[in-house]
Amino acid sequence: MRFIDHQIRELAHLFHRIHPEARHDCALRQQVNDRLPQPTLPELLLEGQQWTGFAEAFTHVSEGGDRIQDLALSVCAILLTQACNIGLAPVVNPNVSALARDRLTWVAQNYIRADTLAAANATLVDYHSQLPLAQQWGSGEVASADGMRFVVPVRTLHAGTNPKYFGMGRGVTYYNFVSDQFSGFHALVVPGTLRDSLVVLEGLLEQTSGLHPHEIMTDTAGYSDLVFWLFGLLGYQFSPRLADLGDARFWRIQTDADYGVLNDLARARIRIDLIQRHWEDMLRVAGSLKWGTVNATALIQTLQRGGRPTILGRAIGELGRIYKTRYLLAYLDDEGYRRRILTQLNRGEARHSLARDIFYGKRGELHQKYREGQEDQLSALGLVVNAIVLWNTRYLGVAVDALREEGVAIDEADLVRLSPFGHDHITMLGQHSFHMPESVAQGRLRSLTRPTRR
Repeated sequence: MRFIDHQIRELAHLFHRIHPEARHDCALRQQVNDRLPQPTLPELLLEGQQWTGFAEAFTHVSEGGDRIQDLALSVCAILLTQACNIGLAPVVNPNVSALARDRLTWVAQNYIRADTLAAANATLVDYHSQLPLAQQWGSGEVASADGMRFVVPVRTLHAGTNPKYFGMGRGVTYYNFVSDQFSGFHALVVPGTLRDSLVVLEGLLEQTSGLHPHEIMTDTAGYSDLVFWLFGLLGYQFSPRLADLGDARFWRIQTDADYGVLNDLARARIRIDLIQRHWEDMLRVAGSLKWGTVNATALIQTLQRGGRPTILGRAIGELGRIYKTRYLLAYLDDEGYRRRILTQLNRGEARHSLARDIFYGKRGELHQKYREGQEDQLSALGLVVNAIVLWNTRYLGVAVDALREEGVAIDEADLVRLSPFGHDHITMLGQHSFHMPESVAQGRLRSLTRPTRR
């Protein structure tokens, strides 16, 4: 055992000699994390509500303007139960009217739905985007899209089979979009494991936050010629991570053109005649997507009936190959670009890891029978993840400012490597008491934790 520990230390020492910036990065992360307060998840939600007022987005289904007393408290309790997949029992408190079981049931039925969840989530995303540390991480113009898989053990039409992810059962994919500021600005729930390329554009066009991402990064499953065209003609950059470039085809417009060292690589020819013949139809399709008169996922499925492209689908695919070839050349030529794509995709994976830890109840399985219930529950999960991201980002910034006041020199490059997905300091398990310290309830921030001497 001592030998193994010694080898690990030697490897760590060697790594830090090769990458000295990693040592500073780890040191800053540890210093900042040591100072973070340690709230419970209910306290964190209430504090985020106090900053942003996101619960104001939850209106009664009748669209009446009246607000019941302590609605925010009831909403936060319901969001927690749905995000943690635990049911109402752990949050019910008959001594607090806003937490009585019948009150929570009534609020869940009348206030928690797709449009109010989306509006509340947009409030969190927009508030978070204005924080200085979030702006250090990114401008909000870059995002990634990837899916989380959930087993659905109950009988439902809105689930599909896939032995790799669901074993002998059925499940859904929670396909979510994560900005370079770490916030999740939109999500879709699809049955089974629908090919990612079918839904990636829909999420981008339908999101309602103040972010305006123009570049979307996905893994290989989000990659098709059709999607390259749709993104390109609508003014977006599609940047998938390519697992196996050996199978990629490069396309040329002119057969006799001299591309130098690329001549042997680009042998397939683009059919310009097909593009010209259907150009007007392609413009109409693009306009319909831009104005939201057609659903992007339904359109893509229509253009690929039975797995084979229609005539218009073939023409769109030809144009998409131009965009794809340009992207492949940039992807091959620029190592920094490939690293940037991987970094953003890793942010999405880290967000999934946090969401898994939050959704701990019922073995992490989704027990909603109907599509609306599945979407509402997973949207609540995404909202709670964003509340944690917001809380962490704000307190990370406070901790960084405290370190600077203590005379600690902080490299701006190290700030970019901080992450708001850490949650060891947040208590998520147990009987949940929705109560905040008096000073926090009055609008003041919590005191930072004084780190112990090591």
